[in-house]
Amino acid sequence: MKDRIILHCDFNNFFASVSLIYNPTLKGFPVAVCGDKENRHGIVLAKNEQAKAFGIKTAEPIFEAKNKCPELITLPPIYDKYAEYSKRALEIYSRYTDLIEPFSIDECWLDVTGSTLLFGDGEQIAERIRQDIKRELELTVSIGVSFNKVFAKLGSDMKKPDAITVISRENFKEKIWSLPISDMLFVGARSAEKLRNSGINTIGDLTLCSDDALKRLLGKNGLEFKRYALGEDNSPVVTPTEEDKPKSIGKSFTGAKDFTQNDEVWKKFLEFSQHICDILHAKGLYAGGVQVHIRTSTLSVREFSQSFTDCTNSALIFARRGFELFCKNYTFGEPLRSVGLRAINIKDGKTAVQQDIFGEDEKQAQIEQIDASIYDLRKKFGKSSIKRGGALDKR
Repeated sequence: MKDRIILHCDFNNFFASVSLIYNPTLKGFPVAVCGDKENRHGIVLAKNEQAKAFGIKTAEPIFEAKNKCPELITLPPIYDKYAEYSKRALEIYSRYTDLIEPFSIDECWLDVTGSTLLFGDGEQIAERIRQDIKRELELTVSIGVSFNKVFAKLGSDMKKPDAITVISRENFKEKIWSLPISDMLFVGARSAEKLRNSGINTIGDLTLCSDDALKRLLGKNGLEFKRYALGEDNSPVVTPTEEDKPKSIGKSFTGAKDFTQNDEVWKKFLEFSQHICDILHAKGLYAGGVQVHIRTSTLSVREFSQSFTDCTNSALIFARRGFELFCKNYTFGEPLRSVGLRAINIKDGKTAVQQDIFGEDEKQAQIEQIDASIYDLRKKFGKSSIKRGGALDKR
C-alpha cells in the first residue's frame, strides 16, 4: 500500500509577523505582541526572531521580557488581521488539495497524496506553498513532509524559520528517535515528566518499553504514544464542514478589578450566555450542560460542571443554570480575578427536542420563545440593538 503524503504547515512567529506588516518601520527591532497590561493580561503572546534572540519566551510576563531586553517594543494583538491572514493561507493551501485540517489559527495539515501528478512530490508541493506564502502574504512558514500527521508536525518543528523538513519511512528512526520525549505531539508536561521519571527520555526510548509498562504509567495514552513513535499513526486529515458540531462554546473575562460579589458575576454570566446562545441559535444547537471556570486572586483555578436533563439555547435559562452552579460551589472566600462560562454536552436540534419533549414546562417554553425573538432582533439589527438590563456593567 502506497504511503500517504502529509504536510504540516506552521507559520513562523505568526502574530508578531502579521503585526509587523502593519508596523513596517519596526522590522529589525526586537518586538513582542503582548496582552493588555491594564486588564492583567500582561504577558508575551508572540515575539519575532530578534526578540527570541534575547531569550524572550511566549507566556512570560512583560516585565520579565523587558528585563531581558530593555529595548523590547510591545504591540497589542490585532486578532481580526490574524484571522484574515489565516483565511488567506487556507485559500493558498486549497490550490493544492481539498483535504485541509486546521490545527490552530496558524497551523494546518494537508493531505496532498492525490496532488502529485499535478504538482510533484511532497517536498516540491511544500516548496511551492512556501514560496506562495512568502510572495503573497509576506510571511514565512515551516513545513513538515511525512507519511503521517504526527511526523509531519514534528518535521515543521525541527527547522525554523522558513524551512522544509522531510521525514520519510526510511529515515524517521534516524531523524526523530533521538528527540526529547516532550517533542512528541500530544505528550504534555505531566506525561513527559512521568516518562522521564521512568527513564524514558527520548522518542526512541518509547519504542523499547513494553505495552504493559506504558499502560500502567499512562493508561491507553502510553500505548498511543508508542504507536506514534513507531510511525503507526493512521489518523486521516479531516476537513471541517459547516455541519461540524463544536464540543463546547465558552467565554471568559479578566477585569481590571477583582470580582467580590455575586451580582458582579451574575452580570458577566448574562453577557457570556447571550454570546454563547447566539452561537447555539445560529447553528441550531442546544447546551446539554454548563461549565463554570474561576481563577482566584491568588491564581488558584477551579472548574465546576453539570449536565441537564433538558437542553436549552435560551440565554436567560443558561445564565441562571451557570449562576446556580457557581453559587453552589463558591462563596467568595477570596476575590476572583477571572470568571468564565461554557456550554458543554452540545446537541443538535433533533436530538435535543427528542430528549426534552416530555420534560419542558410551560414557563421555560415561554422564556425560550422570548430568547429566540431576542436572537432574531440581534441578528437583524446588530448585537448592540438589544441588551438585557441586568448585563449592563461599567467594570
